[in-house]
Amino acid sequence: MQSMTQDHIRNFAIIAHIDHGKSTLADRLLELTGTVQMRDMHAQLLDSNPIERERGITIKLAPVRMNWKGYVLNLIDTPGHVDFTYEVSRSLAACEGALLVVDATQGVQAQTLANLRLARENKLTIIPIINKIDMESARIEETREELETLGFVKSEILEISAKTGQNVERVLEAIVDRIPSPKGNLDSPLRALVFSSQFDAHKGVVIFVRVVDGSIHFDANVQLQFLASRTQITPIELGHFIPAMNSRPGLEAGEVGYIATGLKDIRMARVGDTITVPGMSVEPLVGYREPKPMVFLGLFPVDSSDYEHAREAMERLRLSDSAFSFRPISSLALGNGFHCGFLGLLHAEIVQERLLREFDMTLLATSPSVEYKVRMRSSDNELSIQSAAEYPDPSTIEETKEPVMRVAIFSPSRFVGPIMQLSQEKRGEQTNMRYQYVHTSEVSGMVELEYLVPLSEMIIDFFDRLKSITEGYATLDYEFFDYQTVEVGKVDILVNKEKVDAFSFLTVAGSVERRAREIVERLAGAIPRQQFEIPIQAAIGGKVMARADVKSFRKDVIQKLYGGDRSRKDKLLKKQKKGKAKMKMVGRVAIPQNAFFAVLKR
Repeated sequence: MQSMTQDHIRNFAIIAHIDHGKSTLADRLLELTGTVQMRDMHAQLLDSNPIERERGITIKLAPVRMNWKGYVLNLIDTPGHVDFTYEVSRSLAACEGALLVVDATQGVQAQTLANLRLARENKLTIIPIINKIDMESARIEETREELETLGFVKSEILEISAKTGQNVERVLEAIVDRIPSPKGNLDSPLRALVFSSQFDAHKGVVIFVRVVDGSIHFDANVQLQFLASRTQITPIELGHFIPAMNSRPGLEAGEVGYIATGLKDIRMARVGDTITVPGMSVEPLVGYREPKPMVFLGLFPVDSSDYEHAREAMERLRLSDSAFSFRPISSLALGNGFHCGFLGLLHAEIVQERLLREFDMTLLATSPSVEYKVRMRSSDNELSIQSAAEYPDPSTIEETKEPVMRVAIFSPSRFVGPIMQLSQEKRGEQTNMRYQYVHTSEVSGMVELEYLVPLSEMIIDFFDRLKSITEGYATLDYEFFDYQTVEVGKVDILVNKEKVDAFSFLTVAGSVERRAREIVERLAGAIPRQQFEIPIQAAIGGKVMARADVKSFRKDVIQKLYGGDRSRKDKLLKKQKKGKAKMKMVGRVAIPQNAFFAVLKR
């Protein structure tokens, strides 16, 4: 039996490349449906985090329920940045349809294609929308052609301006007419998909759910169970997002809402799990892959007495960001800190910024690294190595593998040469090249280049340099491809012949000398001069690859001599040299905090 309410429900997401106008379109839909009063309206309403608002990007998905002409429209706003693709895949699993927004001034971009592929894999009904038609530089005709080459029919493409509100009402009509209603069975046992979660100080873990079959009605005796973790809960509140949480007595098949679980540990409520009633034998819903950290950094409190405060801050942050992981580590140079895993460098930056703003934690970050797989000679076991400190003795290693990403670069064709040069420099291997759309206008066609690039080469400055050589036009999408065999060296940095573990790094054979020289020169400029000369060396095993010296202060001991025999000068200089040598033996070099900042910052 299909309930009347399901016929009048539409669940949809908005997907697009970064900056193509998703959040602005969401704002207009909220206004048109009267969900938010004009006096409460502000730009990017669903981007609630101040960092999201400042950077103009969406990081965390936000669901909202709208009522329009007797229909319930559940919108799930999604992020556009490639680091947060896992959030997009979650949103799509809870929907029947998607609005694909394309900027008329830029046309189809790398992540437009990536998100379109995700939506088609989820068998969603897709409504193509050309946005920003009010802009002088809009290429409406060309953008329409681009969408047609992706398999859309001219008549189904909507042309709007989310900024001015032009034609946005047609989007609401298309959602109702084209996106199918949910097809859940109201009489079946409860099955609900957990598609996101957040932590609330009063309600514990709040899970965002899409009810697929059955219904939940709130009362003091109701018990629910997570199928995968077997955790049982007694919910303390149910409701919808409009867009703030609004409690309701129940949720039925086809609806999107939240359940406040009262749990204190977010790991017990895994995203992608299925919620049901204890004792019921039900088929789990298709969940999704857990987000896997790809980039690793060491984070150390600048003041060592802040260690406990930093640990509490990270525990609390992990409650609202399940993709962030950390574990305690210790360094001789930096004291106690944390080894942290992130989805990418933007994710790492945002976590550090949140720690600073929300918890007033200033942390020192070590150089970013990736996870290597190491097979030992003594056994067939594979070790996962996430930092230089964990790297075993090279003589015991049979094989080392590094992660490789499949990279899609979208760019005007005039930049093909510089892109190829950069990709080769970064050890990239070209797998495909397609000229997409060639026009007679000043935009002489787009090219899509596909490369396999090692992640260790991407995390340093790949994106910045790509933007620079293409005058900001190129866009990028990437996903994990595989591990490949590579020759890796562990470079140790010695200051006054003492190893400083915080500066050790792993690098591939070809770039050892360049990276080693870079680090010793930066250190030589950052360490203050002492009464004795300080050698700074980069070494692999016992072999020194690069060296720079911090010159000593030199007192002019022969200043008081006027003429006379040369041997008097030599005697004084020899005495000074002996004193400096003695000092060097007993003198320890204290590396100041700013030297760590100078070397470790990207």
